[in-house]
Amino acid sequence: MDQGRVIARNRRARHEYEILDSLEVGLVLVGSEIKSIREGRVSLSGSYAAFDEHGQLWVNQMHVAEYPQARDNHDPYRPRKLLAHRRQLRKLARSVTEKGNTLIPLDVHLAGGRAKLLLGLCRGKKKYDRRQDIAERDSERRIRTEMKRASRSDE
Repeated sequence: MDQGRVIARNRRARHEYEILDSLEVGLVLVGSEIKSIREGRVSLSGSYAAFDEHGQLWVNQMHVAEYPQARDNHDPYRPRKLLAHRRQLRKLARSVTEKGNTLIPLDVHLAGGRAKLLLGLCRGKKKYDRRQDIAERDSERRIRTEMKRASRSDE
């Protein structure tokens, strides 16, 4: 998956959720929204994706700031439709309903001049899972610093 230029990243998603799978989907936007996204004025914190009663996928609570030069501006928090192949949508819907997983936007990027959203199929981490991840990161950091210190003393 060639992701192009990353505009915004949801860093909390990787901390709070275990990412099982990811899928690049297209975004249906209006003109002032794409201009704001190209300027980097988008936030994914608190956003999520969900299916409606017709089986269409929508991203909710994604903030795209208003574009100052636009005559007719958009609602910053409006739901935005996501574009994917029907087979991919059916697979995601099955995973969400049967297994109780969640769809979380991981990043917004530009690919081929179009705004794309990297959507993650996620399962919420328990508190002890998060603590374990933090402990692993700390131990890796300590190992790296010790190895640097040891390589400096050898010279």
